[in-house]
Amino acid sequence: MNAVAAQSTLTPENPTSYAVGNFHKGEVRSDLSKQWIARPADQRFLSLSDLHASVSARAERTEEHRIMNKEVEFFAPDPKTKDDTNKLFVGLPGGNEIAPTHWSFGQVASLAQAPAGYLRKLPTQIVADAVNWGLRYNRGVERIKTYSTGDELLAATGPDYGRIFDREVVEAVQQIAGNGTGDFRWKVPGVLDWQTGRYDPEHPVTKDTTTLYASDRDVFIFLVDDRNPIEVGKLPNGDPDLIFRGFYITNSEVGAGALKLAAFYLRGICCNRLMWGVEGFEEISMRHSKYAPSRFVEEARPALAGFAEGSATRLREGVEKAKAAKIAASDEEALEWLSSRKFSRSRATAIMETVEKEEGRPARTAWDFAQGISAVARDIPHTDERVSFENEARKILDRAA
Repeated sequence: MNAVAAQSTLTPENPTSYAVGNFHKGEVRSDLSKQWIARPADQRFLSLSDLHASVSARAERTEEHRIMNKEVEFFAPDPKTKDDTNKLFVGLPGGNEIAPTHWSFGQVASLAQAPAGYLRKLPTQIVADAVNWGLRYNRGVERIKTYSTGDELLAATGPDYGRIFDREVVEAVQQIAGNGTGDFRWKVPGVLDWQTGRYDPEHPVTKDTTTLYASDRDVFIFLVDDRNPIEVGKLPNGDPDLIFRGFYITNSEVGAGALKLAAFYLRGICCNRLMWGVEGFEEISMRHSKYAPSRFVEEARPALAGFAEGSATRLREGVEKAKAAKIAASDEEALEWLSSRKFSRSRATAIMETVEKEEGRPARTAWDFAQGISAVARDIPHTDERVSFENEARKILDRAA
C-alpha cells in the first residue's frame, strides 16, 4: 500500500496522520529508545548535513600512525600537588605530548594487558610505569595503530585495525536520504499519539525528537519511510493495518563498537522513541578487521541502498502467501505441527491460545503461527530463548513466501 492508498485514514484535524494499531504483533524494540535516553544535547543533530559536518571536522583533526610499542611513552608530572596524581600524558614520535581520552586509555591498558578499571584508581605516576612496562614486555605484537589529534589520543588499536570512518557512514546514508528531514523519502521518524492512535510522519524534528546522534566515539542514524505505509491486513475495527520501513546504522571509528546495519518494518514510534509492532528485523554486523573498509564499500553500502530502493510488492506478496499457506485443519494437527518444530506441549498450547485471542480464529495458516509465536516470545524473559522463538517465526514466513 502506498501513501495515496492510506488517505482514507487521514483526518482534517491532522491531514498527515494515519491510524495505526495491532501493536501486540511483532516486537517492541528499545534499540532507538536507549540511544534517545543516553544522548545529551550536544550529541543530537537536526539534519544529516549537521551530523556530517561534525564527524568530518573530527576526522580532519586526526592522524593515523602505525608505530612501534616502544615509541609510545606514558608519563605523569612529578607529584607536587594532589591534582598532579591525576594527570597523564602520552609521548608520541615527533615530540607530540597529548592526553589520552577515557576511551583510548582503556584501549591502551588492554593492549598492555593491564586492568584499566584498577589503574584508574592509582596515582598516574604508577599508572605510567605499569602501562609502559606492559607495552614493551607483555605484547606479542610489536606495533600499534594510533588515532590522535594535536591534543588527544582518541584511539589505540592493533596494527591491522580496519577503520571505517563515521563520515563515510553518514555519506552513505546521505546518498539515499539527503538531509534526513524529508527532502528524500527516508527521514527522521514522526511520532505516535497514544490518545488518538494516530501516527504523524510530519512531526517537527527537534533536539528531543531527532534520531541522528554522534559523540566522540560513535555515530548512530535511525531513519524511516513513514510517509509510505504498507497495508498488511486489517485492524479490529476494519481499518488497514499499516506498517512502514525503517533502518538504523551505527559505527565507531575509534573502535568502541562494530559497524551494524539493521532493517525492519514497524507500526509506530512513540515520543520516547520505542519501536512498536516491529516485524522482519534483520541485522548485519561488520567488525573493524583488516579488510573492513573494503567490505563496507562492497557489502554494507549496497545492502543499505538495496533496502532503501526496494519495493513493497515483495512484502505484500509474502504476507498474502503466508495467510494462504494452510498448515493445519484442526487443533490436533496444529499441536502436532508445532511439536514437530520442537515446541513443548505447553508452549504449543500457549501459541494456539494467543492466536485464538488476538486473531479471533484458530491457528491454521503460516501467518497465524508466525504471529502467535512472535506474541508468545514477547513474554519470554531469557534473551536466548526469546530470540530463538522470533527466529522460528521468521523461518515460517520465509518458507511460506
